[in-house]
Amino acid sequence: MRLRRYVMGVAQIDGVLPEQTDIEAADEVLPRIRNYLQRHRGDDTIPLEVVDESGRETLEVPRAAVALLARILAHMAAGRGVSVLPVHAELTTQQAADMLNVSRPFLIGLLEAGEIEFKKVGSHRRVRAESLLDYRRRDDESRRKAADELSALRDVGA
Repeated sequence: MRLRRYVMGVAQIDGVLPEQTDIEAADEVLPRIRNYLQRHRGDDTIPLEVVDESGRETLEVPRAAVALLARILAHMAAGRGVSVLPVHAELTTQQAADMLNVSRPFLIGLLEAGEIEFKKVGSHRRVRAESLLDYRRRDDESRRKAADELSALRDVGA
């Protein structure tokens, strides 16, 4: 398992690529975690039991952390790699472009157009992960709206 590191304030994004045993384990436990979360909607914490050679111990884990674990397990069960990145992390323009699956020059155009917030550190641009995720949410919403409008036009013409 590779861990995320910070070098000079810039996030190093390292993911975990699941092996077949990880995929199978995630696929087995995911429905149980989702079911538990569904049955205990009002709980702020979720008890997790840890068993090792010294015995059993129950840990109270924030509900949000267990919900995030369920999302991670869903990706792993599907065989997809997973990375965890704090929203306050600062990314290089290449990392940000990679996250959006666009070219670096295209990303820089978005930055300069004010679509995504960034700051300059010397001559380098740094993009906060939170700003990048906000942009992606807005872009996804805009695409859904455009698709809905096209669908409505098609229905009117039919």
